[in-house]
Amino acid sequence: MLNGKKVAILGDRDGIPGPAIEECIKTAGADIVFSTTECFV
Repeated sequence: MLNGKKVAILGDRDGIPGPAIEECIKTAGADIVFSTTECFV
């Protein structure tokens, strides 16, 4: 579904963290170029 696409991931500390999103995106075939978990206050 995302084969060949480059993805930047911004996770939320109180929501879904970056590594969790990263695992889902990897299974869809995307190339992860940046992944982080931030605290949006």
